[in-house]
Amino acid sequence: MERSNYQHEFELLRKKAEELLKKRTISPDSPRSEVEILKLIHELEVHQIELELQNEELTTAKNQLEEATAKYINLYDYAPTGYFTLSKDGQITELNYRGASILGKPRPELLSRHFRTFITEETKSHFNQFLKEIFENETKQTCETTVAGNGDSPTWVHITGKITADREHCHINATDITRLKLTEAELTKAKEKAEENDRLKSAFLANMSHEIRTPMNGILGFTELLKDPKLKGKQQKEYIRIIEKSGEHLLTIINDIINISKVESGQMEISISTTNINEQIEYLYHFFMPEIKKKGILFSFQNSLPNEEAFVKTDQDKVDAILINLTKNAIKFTQTGAIEMGYEKKGSYLEFFVKDTGIGISEDKSEIIFERFRHSHDLSSLKQEGAGLGLSISRAYVEMLGGKIWVKSEPGKGSTFYFTIPYEKVDEDKNQTNILMDERTPIKDLKILIVEDDNASEVLLQKIIQLFEKETIKATTGIEAVEICRNNPDIDLVLMDIQIPEMDGYEATRQIRQFNRDVIIIAQTAFGLDGDREKSIEAGCNAHISKPYNRTLLIRLLRKYFTTELSK
Repeated sequence: MERSNYQHEFELLRKKAEELLKKRTISPDSPRSEVEILKLIHELEVHQIELELQNEELTTAKNQLEEATAKYINLYDYAPTGYFTLSKDGQITELNYRGASILGKPRPELLSRHFRTFITEETKSHFNQFLKEIFENETKQTCETTVAGNGDSPTWVHITGKITADREHCHINATDITRLKLTEAELTKAKEKAEENDRLKSAFLANMSHEIRTPMNGILGFTELLKDPKLKGKQQKEYIRIIEKSGEHLLTIINDIINISKVESGQMEISISTTNINEQIEYLYHFFMPEIKKKGILFSFQNSLPNEEAFVKTDQDKVDAILINLTKNAIKFTQTGAIEMGYEKKGSYLEFFVKDTGIGISEDKSEIIFERFRHSHDLSSLKQEGAGLGLSISRAYVEMLGGKIWVKSEPGKGSTFYFTIPYEKVDEDKNQTNILMDERTPIKDLKILIVEDDNASEVLLQKIIQLFEKETIKATTGIEAVEICRNNPDIDLVLMDIQIPEMDGYEATRQIRQFNRDVIIIAQTAFGLDGDREKSIEAGCNAHISKPYNRTLLIRLLRKYFTTELSK
């Protein structure tokens, strides 16, 4: 309250007091005793003191009111929530700074503006209904709406409103909930993605059960048939061929599962080396030719670079894996016509392709086929075997190599899969030697220690190496392997299983290396994760092979480490 207003009120009170005094019955001229006069003086002094005390209380109350008003104004003006006072038609008559920030305009510019002009068209009807119900029902109302502020995207606000005492206005507060809405959208998307992944993985596991049981049925069923003593040689060979084919199918499924696990866990690594792209294409052409020829399909390849320019730095194994997956896919879905594979140089990239005249893919499926756990059953009614992981693995490999993969296809006319890798030309190394050696290079007779606790694996190893051994010793535990090596320093080769009793293969190798640095030790393991090879080499092994054994790879390793000197 201002001082002038306070003084005016005091004077009014004094005047009223004087008027009341005139109405008293005692006349001022009436004689009074000295005692009465003193009593009156005393009363006047008491009243004077009372008035002074009241004056102090009024002054204190006035100051407190001014402080409270200032606090209210500060709280209102600088509140984190937007506050507005609106008329019945939605005109802004009062607002705070946060409200102005939400609407994206300076505070003075917003006075007398209509609030609804800032509401987006998509939510304007909600706000209009909200404002109508406030004045009609005279109860607290809420709504969510979006306003177009200064940003590129609208601001989501939660609004609460209540009618004022004069019933001609309403107070509303607006809270920015944009971040909350974005979080909700992300959570909803994540939930939908998780549910989709769960559905896909459930379908994948069901499909895995089918895919694994199918070749196992072939292996176990025809193994049982082989026991028939009356079986003829031709039938026996056919049964063995089916068992072998089923085993290859089962191994492909297992390898796909291992590879996708590596990709999903971030354990997959790349190994860059110099490779000849032309030789890779030609090798795969000859590798697939018998299978494709058997289906009566034409098969061709295209190498666009001369051989001296075809040496590049890349991960040869992963390029092979991509081309193998794409070619297998083409063979699977092509019944007649032709398949072509090859590459072209395009700028700083090599663009590979595998083209077929198969069933094709509709445009809306051209992206999902590269997703995890998708299967051909999602894409067509044509029933085909396979885990549905090849294309997903291929995309992961391509992206790791710094390229991209895509498909162009038309249902009923075929598909062409493309992928790119960076092209970094390197000169052919004239001194580069083939570590696989000539297959005719002789190997000296070897004294071999087989460390294996699984009887079937031990028998299989014995069969593979029998052409190269002069003596074979067997051990079933790590401790036994160390003791045998200590007592037989002339052992040439140790085939060390990693998962063995008492002492694992890593520790056994480390102990052997303490007294024998020259013996060749090749680790063998049923594990298939990245890091197993590195662990083996770190422990002291010379090389590492995975189960099931690749006979050709093992023989090549033996030729690498045990070739005899050729006569000069």
